[in-house]
This record gives sequence, structure tokens and C-alpha cells, in this order.
Amino acid sequence: MRFLFVALSSIALAAQTAHRRHPPRDAAEYAKILEDPKRDAWQLPHMVVMSLDLKADEVVADIGAGTGYFARRFAKHAGKVYAVDIDAKLLAISRKGAPANLEAVLATTDDPKLPAAGVDTIFFCDVLHHVENRPAYYRKIEQALKPGGRVVIVDFYKKSLPVGPPESMKLAEADVIAEFKAAGFRLSRTFEALPYQYFLEFRAAR
Repeated sequence: MRFLFVALSSIALAAQTAHRRHPPRDAAEYAKILEDPKRDAWQLPHMVVMSLDLKADEVVADIGAGTGYFARRFAKHAGKVYAVDIDAKLLAISRKGAPANLEAVLATTDDPKLPAAGVDTIFFCDVLHHVENRPAYYRKIEQALKPGGRVVIVDFYKKSLPVGPPESMKLAEADVIAEFKAAGFRLSRTFEALPYQYFLEFRAAR
């Protein structure tokens, strides 16, 4: 499993080839894809961050943080941010120039290594389709949430798009909602501002 794939329209074919390699040849190659400034035009990171209405004392975990594209932005608004990934080299990049409240967490494919009941918001961007045993993983993230905490999912619509992985690798929005419902979560909000991705917020139903 490789966390966090993002392709860019100007290099979509190259990015999809890298995605199929699982993983790209090296972290530096992957970092260029994740941090290409052209990504901002369709990822709309400022809008995503503002939509979350993060509090000054909030603890956020960005799972599949990669180079810290979102984690560094979260750290400017939240009290604590865990940048979680399974690639140590990408995490090293995420720490460069990051605010002091960003902590890199080297996870495993089946465990985000987050503190129990220690996180207010768990964030996934273009990550879920890499998680092989999602029901078990959802139990892990539920254990990491504080009471009243939430899980936020941003992922590509399951259709042909100018960016992102092949359609066969994507998860349909309805399937993600059904999986979280089965795992004991309820859909609490949806956002419709992203051109190529659905944007969902879940909270524990119990």
C-alpha cells in the first residue's frame, strides 16, 4: 500500500504510470508530483483547510501526509498536527520548514500509530484506495478519535478525470459512505467545491 497519490493535469500520464508502479522510483520523484504548484488550481488547499474550521487547540492527523502538502497548512490553524505516512523519506520532506507543532509519524500499512483518543480530526486525501483492509483500519482510526471527533475524506470521483489514478483504482463515493456506515460512522457533512474529488465528513455514530 502506498499512501497519498496525487497526479497533476500537465503530467497526468506520467503520474498515472508512477502510481501503477507502487511506489514511484524514489521519494524525490514522488515529492515533485505532490508539491507541483499546479496542483493548487484543482486541489484548492486553502478552501479545504478553511472548510474544516479548525480550532486553535485542535489535534489533526493527516494520514498519508506524504510531503506535508496539507499537514503544513493544517499546522498554521490547529494546535497539533500529526503527519502520518509509511515513507520515512517523504516524512523528512514534510518536516522541512514546517511549524513546530507538526510531528511526523512513521506508520505501518495497517496501523497509523496514533495515540488512543488523542485526535480531533483525522484527514485522508487520495489515500483510501491504497488501504487493503479498510474495515480493520477504520477500527484503528476510531480508537484514535477523541469523543465527538471526525474523519474527513477527500478522494477522486470514480470516473474518467484529467487528474488522478486510473478509474479502476478509485473508490466510489457511495461505497465509501457505505463502508463508514458499516464501521459505525455517520455522514455528518458534505462539501461540493472540489472539481474532481468528493469531500466528506464522518463522525462516530455511537
